[in-house]
Amino acid sequence: MTRNPLRLDAQLCFALYAASNRMTRLYRPELVPLGLTYPQYLVLLVLWEQSPLCVSDLGLRLGLDSGTLTPLLKRMQVHDLVERRRCGEDERKVLIALTARGDSLREPARAIPAAIVRRLGLPRSELERLRAGVQRLTRCVGT
Repeated sequence: MTRNPLRLDAQLCFALYAASNRMTRLYRPELVPLGLTYPQYLVLLVLWEQSPLCVSDLGLRLGLDSGTLTPLLKRMQVHDLVERRRCGEDERKVLIALTARGDSLREPARAIPAAIVRRLGLPRSELERLRAGVQRLTRCVGT
């Protein structure tokens, strides 16, 4: 029996797309009490590692272009999660820094990864292999 390469379920791209959508939905109940969307959570994860950060560097870390990132950051600023300011030595660059409110969400967010692992119900070792495999695939695809 020949496998049809045009079947939807034969497409790696669709498997990744479907998994990504479901993972985003899986995070929603964890993020709603913090008043965050999934993209906002991702921005905060980066800024909890390093803040302030130039918009361009933030975009590189998240794999987002400035056209996608700028409106997201503006909404986060309205919600007092981040502040945007021009870089002193280069006025063309915009720095993004955590506000006190954005930083205050770090502690309650610490419980999210473990909650997601519990909800998935897969062994941690399998999840680590999946993550490593997807990261390898991402590197192969490039930017």
